[in-house]
Amino acid sequence: MFHLTVRDHVMIAHSFSSPTFGPAQALHGATYVVDVTFYREALDADDLVVDIGAASSALAAILAEFNLCNLDDNPALAGHNTTTEYMAGIIFSRMKQAIADGRLGENAAGLSRMGVRLSESHIAWAGYEAEL
Repeated sequence: MFHLTVRDHVMIAHSFSSPTFGPAQALHGATYVVDVTFYREALDADDLVVDIGAASSALAAILAEFNLCNLDDNPALAGHNTTTEYMAGIIFSRMKQAIADGRLGENAAGLSRMGVRLSESHIAWAGYEAEL
C-alpha cells in the first residue's frame, strides 16, 4: 500500500462538559499538529498517491474554520466534547468530502483509505482512520 502524508497545524480554544476532564472543563487552548495520510494500492498515471499541493490546500481550508477560534462557539460542534479524537473524526469527514467534491483532483478517486492524526504534544496524539 502506497501512502502520502501532508501536515499543517491549528490553534484552538475549547472547554469540556464532563467531570471526567477535571480542570480541562475550564476554557483552555491547544495547538494541534495535524497529519492526514492518504493510501492507495497502486499509484495513479503520474505515479502519485495524491497531489501534495491539492491535499495541502484542502487541509488548510478545512483547518481555517477552526484556527484561532473557540470551538465552544462553533454551532457545527455543539453538544460534543471537542476532544482530540472527536476533532480527528471531524477533519476526516471534511477531507473525505473534499475528495468527493474533486478538490484533490480527479485521481484522488483512486484513494482507498485515509487517516487523520492530531498531535497535542510530542507524547500524546489521537486519530481516526477508515476506508474511503
